[in-house]
Amino acid sequence: MAIQTISPSVFKHTSQKMTVVGLGGEGVLRTTGMEGRADAVIREAVQQGISYFDSARVYKDSELYYGGVWKKDPRIREQVFQTSKSAQRTKQGAFQDLLQTLERLNTGYLDLWQIHDVRDDNDLRLISGKGGALEAFVEAKEKGLVKHIGVTGHHDPVILTRAVEQWPVDAVMMPVNPVEEILGGFLTKTLDAALKKGIAVIGMKVLGGSHYIAKEQGITAELLIRFALSHGISIAIVGCGAPDEVRELARAGSISHGALSQDQKKEVIKPFIPMAQKLAFYRGSVF
Repeated sequence: MAIQTISPSVFKHTSQKMTVVGLGGEGVLRTTGMEGRADAVIREAVQQGISYFDSARVYKDSELYYGGVWKKDPRIREQVFQTSKSAQRTKQGAFQDLLQTLERLNTGYLDLWQIHDVRDDNDLRLISGKGGALEAFVEAKEKGLVKHIGVTGHHDPVILTRAVEQWPVDAVMMPVNPVEEILGGFLTKTLDAALKKGIAVIGMKVLGGSHYIAKEQGITAELLIRFALSHGISIAIVGCGAPDEVRELARAGSISHGALSQDQKKEVIKPFIPMAQKLAFYRGSVF
């Protein structure tokens, strides 16, 4: 089974083949004291050929779990695309996060460092103002501590779109799932802005924290991942709790499993229409 790869032009400063699915930093990775299970999930992802590995400074021991694997097998680190995020809003705070992240991950650089969870106008103002976190991200890229910089958000598509349009980012991470197809915003405004700018789009909340899986209605994790990949995004990430979930993620991104047709996508969103706003639990008050 071969996983599909994305165009090498999406992330310009890497020679790695990037897979269309990535291991999310949630699941067993966003825990503490579960090194054995986390190690099994990370190594299964490597074994399956998945190249994108998600994390964040605030995801409990996620960075430490990755760092433990890379310390034991340094060569694997050079073969993967390691990411992390900082939710700090000041330049000083963001740099402190980055130094801790690099130490915890046992690496000298990040392939992608993301401004985490941008929610409102105040975030935009603080991050992009004098002494704001954006200065740290740009400087870290100039110094080679990170190869690419990005932004993430799942509260307000208008705010995230403005960040994409105004900031010198190489990637945006946003929710991509049937609920978003119904509500619009992220899959219209933000996605359009990212594609126009030519930056990578990383889909998160693909399974809605697994709340969207409804096997009695034919809604499986694999189907939801394929649904996300049918929107022209670069990568879909999913947090996994066990190796079998990693294998399902890899299968959904394999060459033998293509994108869904428009008719298939319409069938997938039908069960979500009556409760779309309630199911978008991760959004703020703006719909």
